[in-house]
Amino acid sequence: MAASSRAQVLRLYRALLRESQRFGGYNYRTYAIRRIRDAFRENKNIKDSEKIEELVNKAKVNLEVIHRQIASLSVLKMWSSSGIMACGLP
Repeated sequence: MAASSRAQVLRLYRALLRESQRFGGYNYRTYAIRRIRDAFRENKNIKDSEKIEELVNKAKVNLEVIHRQIASLSVLKMWSSSGIMACGLP
């Protein structure tokens, strides 16, 4: 793996872990972190550049999914704490 690819993968790994730390629930957080670590460990010996690129793209998509989930959960938490949901509004 080229040095730039290695650096890119490490940045992505750190970003995934950092974003997963933002999950409020302990179970969500630990599950996400465990899955990230396991996936990177499982694929650490891959040498094929096309496969690496495919996995990097998949990880980027997953990072966006995590980011959206955290944003959605924070909005939901804000709404529930403001009493909007308690009023029975859809």
